[in-house]
Amino acid sequence: MARWSRLETTLRTRHGPAIAGVDEVGRGPLAGPVVACAIVMPEGRRAISGVNDSKQLDAATRERLCVQIRQAAVAIGVGAASVREVEHINVFHATVRAMQRAVAQCERRLGRRADHLLIDGNPLRWLERDHTAVVKGDATCYSIACASIVAKVVRDDLMQRLARRYGNYGWERNVGYGTPVHRDAITRFGLTPHHRRTFCQSVQISLELS
Repeated sequence: MARWSRLETTLRTRHGPAIAGVDEVGRGPLAGPVVACAIVMPEGRRAISGVNDSKQLDAATRERLCVQIRQAAVAIGVGAASVREVEHINVFHATVRAMQRAVAQCERRLGRRADHLLIDGNPLRWLERDHTAVVKGDATCYSIACASIVAKVVRDDLMQRLARRYGNYGWERNVGYGTPVHRDAITRFGLTPHHRRTFCQSVQISLELS
């Protein structure tokens, strides 16, 4: 992604310079939280070279870019929704909650309300904020891509730290997603407090749930 998108330029003209890009990671894994990031990047600075949808980047590139993004950001917030919340209110509403927390933290650091939100995906009325939604926005909008990278790096780091406590599940590599290694480990060793039990059931893993 070589530059700001035309949409972001239009939104700044229409609403003001503080456009917060928002994205989340972790809706699909069998374990771990949903993590969201909201970020306001500086209006007058060139886009950081190499920023793109985090899924299109390898881990080393994401980590390098995350450092640059954090250094350049006007304000940044990260929010999470726990496994318990995913189970209690479902993953969609947990995702909205994580986004709300990320936006709130970003705005505290900004010192005021963001002029507008730009989010990846479809419109979310539950977000309870005016926003513009862009399907595949993490691949087309610079600020969303920045949020995508930060959220991915934060969540991956969390799962890698959890892997040191729960070493049987391969979280240092699969970060909680349902790979064959992860599914086999669940069958052999059972569930941890960080597993989404309903997700594990929905993919028909044979478990005796306590």
